[in-house]
Amino acid sequence: MNVKKKSKNDVTFLTFPILEEAGVRHGFSTRLGGVSLGDLASMNLSFSRGDDPEKVMENHRRFAAAVGYSMENLVFSDQVHDTIIRRVNSSDRGKGILCESDLRGVDGLITNDPEVVLITFYADCVPLFFYDAGHHAVGAVHSGWRGTAGRIGAKAVSAMKREFGTDPANLLAVIGPSICRDCYEVSGDVAEAFRQEFREEQCKEFLTGKSGDKYLLDLWHANEIILREAGIPASRIQISGLCTCCHPEFLFSHRASGGRRGNLAGVITPGYQ
Repeated sequence: MNVKKKSKNDVTFLTFPILEEAGVRHGFSTRLGGVSLGDLASMNLSFSRGDDPEKVMENHRRFAAAVGYSMENLVFSDQVHDTIIRRVNSSDRGKGILCESDLRGVDGLITNDPEVVLITFYADCVPLFFYDAGHHAVGAVHSGWRGTAGRIGAKAVSAMKREFGTDPANLLAVIGPSICRDCYEVSGDVAEAFRQEFREEQCKEFLTGKSGDKYLLDLWHANEIILREAGIPASRIQISGLCTCCHPEFLFSHRASGGRRGNLAGVITPGYQ
């Protein structure tokens, strides 16, 4: 697996070697080290799961202190399984956590403002993180099956090229902790959505048929194909290889819990460590 497990003040979180070696401040939460209770125990970082808001705020304080950023600089996504990417800057700091946000229906965020910390949320869907060292720019993207079929990763790359002048060949990309192929059974209509978007030989690489119009879907490999076609070299794409559904005691998983769960979060900022 391409993750590093870290702990600070009893908060356990993950980092990704390819970003750490580049000096990018980032982190991915686990279930450990927070104050939430029951199905949300203990490091739930979402206000939308029915948790006590004060507990969620305390979880954010703890996670921020562990990773090393200011909670006031966070900008929340507003995930609806679409493919909208928004550029944010210092005027957006605090949106979603300290004040109401006007970022509606946004599954991907990009910035080159070193004061901004992007945060996106997960419990099986695929986190995508991007870093452009030449333009000091980062991106954070939520890519479930709909976002993956809609090639949201490629749209993020295009947005960074448009907004910052990013050359995809110089990007670093991480495919973060999420549900693995062996755990992700989908129905025929989901498989058809991918057949409409990808070539047949590509679908054979990440879709495996089962009986009864069921399939196993490898979102990791599908996203890798998308990022490579967007111009990111294979050597600059790192798949974490950590399955949320295989480790429900350590990571929140929608499928493993039957929907009774909190949310993990990934943060990234262009501010240097």
